[in-house]
Amino acid sequence: MERPRFVPVEAPAVAPKALDRAIDAARDALLARQRADGHWAFELEADATIPSEYILLGHYLGEIDEAEHRRIAKYLRARQGEHGGWPLFHDGAFDMSATVKAYFALKAVGDAVEAPHMARARAAILARGGAARCNVFTRILLALFGEVPWDAVPVMPVEIMMLPKWFPFHLDKVSYWSRTVIVPLLVLMALRPRARNPKRVTVAELFTTPPKEVKDWLAPVDQSVWGILFERLDRVLRVLEPRFPKASRQRAIDAAVAWVEERLNGEDGLGAIYPAMANTVMMYDCLGYAPDHPNLVMAKAAVRKLLVLDDPERCYCQPCLSPVWDTALASHALLETGGREATEAARRGLDWLVERQVLDVVGDWAAQRPEVRPGGWAFQYANPHYPDLDDTAVVVMALDRCDRERYRPAIERATEWIVGLQSRNGGWAAFDADNTHYYLNHIPFADHGALLDPPTADVSARCVGMLAQLGYDRTHPALAAGLAYLLKEQEADGSWFGRWGTNYIYGTWSTLCAVNAAGLDPASPEIRRAVDWLLSHQRADGGWGEDGASYWSDQPRGEGKVSTASQTAWALLALMAAGAVRHPATARGIAYLLATQQSHGLWDEESYTAVGFPRVFYLRYHGYRAFFPLWALARYRSLLRRDDRQARPSYGL
Repeated sequence: MERPRFVPVEAPAVAPKALDRAIDAARDALLARQRADGHWAFELEADATIPSEYILLGHYLGEIDEAEHRRIAKYLRARQGEHGGWPLFHDGAFDMSATVKAYFALKAVGDAVEAPHMARARAAILARGGAARCNVFTRILLALFGEVPWDAVPVMPVEIMMLPKWFPFHLDKVSYWSRTVIVPLLVLMALRPRARNPKRVTVAELFTTPPKEVKDWLAPVDQSVWGILFERLDRVLRVLEPRFPKASRQRAIDAAVAWVEERLNGEDGLGAIYPAMANTVMMYDCLGYAPDHPNLVMAKAAVRKLLVLDDPERCYCQPCLSPVWDTALASHALLETGGREATEAARRGLDWLVERQVLDVVGDWAAQRPEVRPGGWAFQYANPHYPDLDDTAVVVMALDRCDRERYRPAIERATEWIVGLQSRNGGWAAFDADNTHYYLNHIPFADHGALLDPPTADVSARCVGMLAQLGYDRTHPALAAGLAYLLKEQEADGSWFGRWGTNYIYGTWSTLCAVNAAGLDPASPEIRRAVDWLLSHQRADGGWGEDGASYWSDQPRGEGKVSTASQTAWALLALMAAGAVRHPATARGIAYLLATQQSHGLWDEESYTAVGFPRVFYLRYHGYRAFFPLWALARYRSLLRRDDRQARPSYGL
């Protein structure tokens, strides 16, 4: 794909009154979406997999809400790609696992296999080798429905629960999301229940070879030494697992259930993420819990809370809820805007956040840092075992810029936690410290490549920016190590990788804000190379846009099919952090935002500009079009009002 290149023409003049009107309209639209108790919570949309799995969960349990499933099916049909399948992000390439799940779900709802959309999907699947080519989690789902044998799934014995901490594989060595998904799944894989599937829906037509005749489900794609070693270990475990003593197996199942129940998290669910919640429901079901058992009732309620039911014609299931993240970002945007009404709304949001700081639960992060006191914020309404370093740093920066004295206890406790969770390489991860057992990415079960939670540039930048904003100087050990980590992580082209937002635009914005706050000279070669990279990726319309394909190493960076408002805002915030407030490219980016703002005050974008797991799971935060463009416009206005010596933001974000 040939990308429209930036043409260095004279920048359009930005009329101050037009800028004021745009900011006022966006501010009012954001204020109108604040909840009565002060917080914000926007929809969080993933690809077709979660809505498809929600339908299939109903068929697994034999609890089918026909009307609700028809509404989800309408949502799924509308997201089918021109290639016949379903992508991982808007207008993306065909994805085998997403397509198999969507086809299965639509067939379960009652779509005829001869229907044009089903025929196109089936042809696309078969042309690419059939459903046997789907990933491990999809094969587990198919095994639960009896569509493939359990030999199609890598061995993960439930006895994992009993392994000592020193063992090469232990739950403490994988990410929070892997833990919460795996533990109830271990029970399912040990007991091998069969879906009730009252309509007897099958998808045998999606296989090029009958599943029972597939000779080797585990021929390693990964030909590394670790990949071959783990594949051979899997073969040994297949022989040994049926011979494991029944007594030890039951003890391991009991340990898994106890682990889940300690973290059940009320109606916010295990890990507060859909896959872990759904596995919990199926675990309790296969263990024979009565339909009115409080834990099973609560687990089902947690799943249902993820449904978006506002539209009477369609609905979908979210992967999780994002109120803490949304409220923190909305508060930043409003504080940037200024004015009594915006500032008071931000304060109400921050008061809501302070009440949700996790101070009394020692979470899983303590396995690596037992001496550290809790003090962070989770991403969701409640998830106390799994506070998020990224969220915590963003919340702290908002509290600090609003009223440092008012929020001092919360700020100090959170800062203590963040400093305590710094990894040995100087960076920060999302949930844990030193979660860097990279050899585990080679186990057959980890074909999604997202088993671990290592430090990343974007989260590290948030933590560095927070420390710098709070007044830590570059001689402080935590800030010095974090800054060194960031500079080491800069790509050869001048950009930074963005793990949790799409992608190099996001990572470069995050890092430039942090190094600016830390006092790095704007004339330094690191900042100059980053600015040059951003300028070279401005599109012909003045905006920036990058899609999820950039997470594949053979795809271009910083590029996409369209400009987006949120990514344009990130690029603008990055340029302003680097001192390029009056650069023509900045003015052109501002002009793009002014030209694309809609009559409702916000911006329309269908692109998925966030990431769950690179190359596996992408996200669309509906709030991004509300926070970030307003933030960039307001910062541009405030910096233009300063003289040139002050025309750089002083905040870490």
